[in-house]
Formats: sequence, structure tokens, C-alpha cells
Amino acid sequence: MTESGLIVVDKPAGWTSHDVVGKLRRIAGTRRVGHAGTLDPMATGVLVVGVEKATRLLGHLALTEKVYEAVIRLGVTTNTDDAEGEVLSRRPVEVAEERVHAGIATLTGEIMQVPPQVSAIKVNGERAYKRARAGEEVELKARPVTIHEFEVTKLDGEDVHATIRCSSGTYIRSLARDLGEFLGTGGHLTALRRTRVGPYDLSLARGIEQLAEDCVILPIGEAVTAAFPRRDVTEDEARVVRHGGRLPSAGLGKGPIGVFGPEGELLALVEEQGRLAKPLAVFA
Repeated sequence: MTESGLIVVDKPAGWTSHDVVGKLRRIAGTRRVGHAGTLDPMATGVLVVGVEKATRLLGHLALTEKVYEAVIRLGVTTNTDDAEGEVLSRRPVEVAEERVHAGIATLTGEIMQVPPQVSAIKVNGERAYKRARAGEEVELKARPVTIHEFEVTKLDGEDVHATIRCSSGTYIRSLARDLGEFLGTGGHLTALRRTRVGPYDLSLARGIEQLAEDCVILPIGEAVTAAFPRRDVTEDEARVVRHGGRLPSAGLGKGPIGVFGPEGELLALVEEQGRLAKPLAVFA
């Protein structure tokens, strides 16, 4: 039986996240494979993939913060807000460095962000990208996201190189578009590399060819310990958890919290609500 755990992939350019999952299903020899947080085909870097029971972690891991290295090109807008789309406009770029930093300041902290029209968000039950590619004008509502850090690492002519640390649900393409709008030049994303998802960074990531030769799976217990607070329980408490019961809160925060039995085995993920710790997922 295939081991339950996480595979941290360094996704190559040109692959969809679904392509990666399909490849790893063949490598791992199981259909029970999924990913935490989509990367666009153009993007590279950390894609966290769950195998077997660890697929039940993915929804929680997708909500953790992420770090990206991005290149934003000013002066050109596209219908996808990245380099894969059709060019909509071209404008000259004569922007002072101070003005770029001023624009970035408006896009840092808790902001309201409108997703790209070509995105996987559903509008009336249908993906926005399907409507957009059919020629429809898609109206997407602004959503709250948090940009913890937006740091310029290099200004190279029309290109702004930046490192961005942000909350789940952030579209880096939208940041590129909105920076261009602030500067009056337009802008789009030309390169994107995700360097971290929660605690999992490029130091843990392996390329597809490496994984085909040696599929390194981070055991589910280690994966949970790396990402969430840990709570060790007695055998009596473990018996309650194994049956989906609730424990008294331990003051570890809302969660998720990994609960481990007396033998060090992962039993469940729980969240604390008031006096009780309620199960989110039971693995035992």
C-alpha cells in the first residue's frame, strides 16, 4: 500500500497542476492524489501534493501563507493579466522608482482584490475563465486578501522584480495588473515562482524527473507536525479521538491542531472552539 504523506513538487513551466497530479498518480501507483493550491501553467515552484490519507490535509494547507518571486512588466496589459494572454494595450513607461514603491505600498497589507477574469472562480456555477474565453465580460467581486510583504528586489527597465508573501487566495496576476493601473502604464505578470507554501519550501521540493526515479514522500505525521501545532494525548483521550469525539481544549489556538496518540501516531486534526476541541479530520 502506498504511504500516506505529502510530496513537495518543484512544478515545471508549461505543466498544469492537474498534469502534475496525473503524473504522480502513475508514479505513486494510486488514484488518491490531490494538490493544495493551484499554480498556473506559466508558474513554477512549490506545489504541495497529498497522497492517500494526506489528501485530507490539503484543504487546510491551501489556507496557509505563500511566498512568490515575480516579474511584473509595465507598459503592457493582457486579457489574462499575464504573459499567456492577448495584448490589450501598450503604453510608454517613464516611471520614477519612488512612484513604483508608492504603488506597491497601496497593495500591501489587508486589501480588496479583484481576481483576473481568466480565473477558476465560479460565476453562476461556471468557471470565470470559460465565460471570458467565450467572449463574455465577467464581473468578479473584490475579495479581501493580505499582502504581508511586497518587496522590490530589482528594477530593470520595464520589469519590476519582487518577492511577495501573501495570504491564501491572492492572485499575483492581479497585483501586477493593479500596480500597472496605479502607475498609469498598465502591467502584467511575465514570470512567477512559488518558493514556499506554509512550512514547505524549495529545499524540500523535487522535480518531476527526480520523483520518477525516487518518489520522496513526507510521512503524514511529519507533514502535520511541520505545518500545525501538535497535541499529544493519553490512550483514553486517543480512544475518544479515534471515534470522532471531542476533547477539552488545550489552549493551542483555534487550529488546525495535530493530535497524536501515545505511540506517536497521527490521530486527527482538530480545532478549538471554546472549551472543546472538535475534529476536522480523523486519520486513525
